[in-house]
Amino acid sequence: MSSFRENLSRAPEADDCKFFFHVRGNAGVGKTSLVRQWEAVAQEQGAATAYLYDTVHSAVEAMEAVSERLGRQGLELRRFDKLMATFRQRAHEAQLALATHEAAGEGGAAPLPPASLPGLVAAQVGLAGLGMVPIVGALAGAVEPAQVAHGVDRLRAILGARMRSHDDVRLVLDPVRNLAPVFLEDLAEAARRRPWVVLFFDVYEQTGPVLDEWLRDIAFGEVHGALPANVQIVLSGQGRLDTLCWGDWLDLIYEVSLEVFTEEEARALLALQGVTDEQVVEVVLRLSGRLPVLVHTLAQSRPDSAGTVGDPSETAVERFLKWETDPSRRAAALACALPLQFDEGVYRAIAPPEVAEQYSWVRRLAFVTDQAGRCRYHDVVRSPMLRLQRTQSPARWRDAHESLAETFGAWRAQREEGVPAEGRWDDVVWHEHRLNEMYHRLCTDPLRALPEALAEVARACERGSGTVRRWAQLLAQAGTDTADESLAAWGDRLTAASRADASAVVATLDALLSQAGLAPRGQARARVVRGKVHGNAGRYEMALADFAAALVLEPEYEDAFVMRAITHQGMGNIKETLTDLGEAIRIHPDRPWNYVYRGHVSLTAGRHDEALADFDRALELDPGQDWALASRAKAYRVQGRYQEALADLDCALGIDPEYIEAYAERSRCLRQLERWDHAVRDMTRAAELDSETSWYRAQLADLLLDLGRYPEALQEIGRSLASPDEDGPSSRAWPYARRAWALHCLGRDAEALPDLEHALALDDSCWWVLAARGWLLWEAGELNQAKQDFNQVLAEHPQLQWCLLGRGVVHLYDRHYDEAVDDFAQAFTIHWGIADAEHVIARPLVDLLREQLPSNRAAITAAIRLAAILSVQVQWSGMVGQVGSVLTLRPSPRLLVDGLRLLRRTVAALHDQPESAHAGRIAWSRRLLSSILHILNRRPDG
Repeated sequence: MSSFRENLSRAPEADDCKFFFHVRGNAGVGKTSLVRQWEAVAQEQGAATAYLYDTVHSAVEAMEAVSERLGRQGLELRRFDKLMATFRQRAHEAQLALATHEAAGEGGAAPLPPASLPGLVAAQVGLAGLGMVPIVGALAGAVEPAQVAHGVDRLRAILGARMRSHDDVRLVLDPVRNLAPVFLEDLAEAARRRPWVVLFFDVYEQTGPVLDEWLRDIAFGEVHGALPANVQIVLSGQGRLDTLCWGDWLDLIYEVSLEVFTEEEARALLALQGVTDEQVVEVVLRLSGRLPVLVHTLAQSRPDSAGTVGDPSETAVERFLKWETDPSRRAAALACALPLQFDEGVYRAIAPPEVAEQYSWVRRLAFVTDQAGRCRYHDVVRSPMLRLQRTQSPARWRDAHESLAETFGAWRAQREEGVPAEGRWDDVVWHEHRLNEMYHRLCTDPLRALPEALAEVARACERGSGTVRRWAQLLAQAGTDTADESLAAWGDRLTAASRADASAVVATLDALLSQAGLAPRGQARARVVRGKVHGNAGRYEMALADFAAALVLEPEYEDAFVMRAITHQGMGNIKETLTDLGEAIRIHPDRPWNYVYRGHVSLTAGRHDEALADFDRALELDPGQDWALASRAKAYRVQGRYQEALADLDCALGIDPEYIEAYAERSRCLRQLERWDHAVRDMTRAAELDSETSWYRAQLADLLLDLGRYPEALQEIGRSLASPDEDGPSSRAWPYARRAWALHCLGRDAEALPDLEHALALDDSCWWVLAARGWLLWEAGELNQAKQDFNQVLAEHPQLQWCLLGRGVVHLYDRHYDEAVDDFAQAFTIHWGIADAEHVIARPLVDLLREQLPSNRAAITAAIRLAAILSVQVQWSGMVGQVGSVLTLRPSPRLLVDGLRLLRRTVAALHDQPESAHAGRIAWSRRLLSSILHILNRRPDG
């Protein structure tokens, strides 16, 4: 006590000030009592405190609990609370979008439970190190490292199509990484208003496996930000800290080891409680074994004579209730040992009627810990009380637990009236009732309740490692409390699996499926979840085997069909994907999400009419489905039905004014309609809403570059590449390639080439990067290297007109004139469909340039460079100045005259082309070439 008190009197920045304590010792030695006293001392000195018990099962839950405790003391973590609320809301929205909903219908076999957001998220991505995260952590470590990037990209694509922003996607995928920095910032602000903030984590032997890494990172690392100097952390648990996690920091952790009382200490406590009779003292010392919690308990009633002690019973329960003479109170005390924890409502449900109003008495018992109105017995006391009741009257034991199971079941059912089926496992109150109900059913009849409990463990696997551990611990606790060997074996097996280093979920699923006990419906659920893991890790055949086995067990299992469809999609099996989605829709034809998903697959496969039909059906089922509206808009855009697409997007944005992808899709439609300013406006809005990942800012830069607005494009692409998001634009090749092209357009080739090299280091197969580098290398005179780049692209994409023109230019400068004619003719034929492009345009062009190049090299090079730039734009706002810059190089009159004649000939040839599939490109080319002719005809020197 004195050490802790003295520490609070030191300045937080002092060298001898300790900020991290670890209290350890065996059960009953007084750890909780000591830590509670420390909390009282801290509060006396003006500190704000947050005391957490073993009811938190993840880092997210811990941060939320700390925020709630500090909020009660006037230190609200407002930004964190707001972001936490957003996380809960977005997680719920994503679940609605990603999950197949709970099977409907009444009668017949009970429906299988729905897929959950964490299950589907985990099916798509596995990131080692996220085991503490309640959602993504479900499958952390279950994938090979080589598969991680693919899994992330695939999941981001799925969620990104529906969710408002990439910020939302990141928040759902990795809540700890996104919540913790804001939590620490708000904690620092709260700490500025108090001399100290002390965070207590009791029963750490239970919560350590899920909190260790997070606590270590916020206390000693800079992963999430810095912990304020006046924030202290106190851990309290039975064992030593895990050296694998804490080993590098143990010298900074002040350890307090507690042991049983010495006889002198025990006598001193008894004296403080007024117990001085030597016979009574001797009895207390003998019965308690000097264990602090028992000494305190036995001393609480202050027995003052040998007659009061009498002939002490040797039963453990008599130790705790020896001096309570009221039979009703004794019965209430015994009854309160039955639930894992209790509040006043539970107390009234189990206490004898005559003491129903004495809840406050129970709360004051020495072996009761009161945490925010919820009480629990110390294990040293609860265990013998349970053993006594179970062995004295098995019938009363069963009746009492059955009554409690019915009570919690009724409360659960009542909660379900206001919580949608797909959101129940995310509802803390519902989940608590379900856990308690299941515990008491196991205590009532282990054999009968075990299959149902194991099925719930399979469902828990979809909620993440924290939830898995909680259910495993529940079965282990029930096994201990009932002394049922089979149940205890399952509890031990699942608890060990839930603590697996690689993946608690995978190990738990393997344990469930390797032993008899799980009913067929539960086996089907477990196999689907495990199939998701295999699919995510790229083990597609193993995933398909699990889904097939699930469908043998439950042929109408919609979720198995949906997840198998996702696996087939990952394998590129479009036909099988659509077939399985068709089966899912056959089973439940009223699920909008399945239609939208199938529509996306059909759209990707080029089956536009089928995609539109699915989007239409989804909107018939749910006209307010903004994701379906945005999806149908994309299908309309692909078909060139821009006005219908815009109408859908306007509706989607009317439903959700911050729907980022809807703004981006509307920008794409407006671009097709050549409403450039409006297109820029909408993509700018998308970029503003996407404040973290910057992918939409990269798309904005791309649009500005296509419009010839090079300085603005360079600024936006620079901002996007500066994003700290490790999966953002800086992780991909094309943003660097586009920045390089913007620099090239501004004449800054020396800066552009390193960006292109970096882009190729990220992805050496990106054709646009190679083509852009080919153009820059040509201009730099590196003809052989330029030719290699163009050849590499054309070997894979022989119809790319821009690359054919580039290689033709390289041939021209390398004096391979016939090859230049061939490439130019092929490019003009592909782009415009001119039947005799070689004689109409290509050969006259090569002949002119061959003749004039020796005397007009600078002007011709500048003109070709400008043509390469303008040919990949859709608007040419700076063309007058650009053409003028070429003319300042003083091309010869012969070059100008013959060049204008060929230009007019080309425009005329384009006008003579019949309507065809090339009409759009021909119209664009006529507009570009006519604009150049107009500029040249207006110049005084023209």
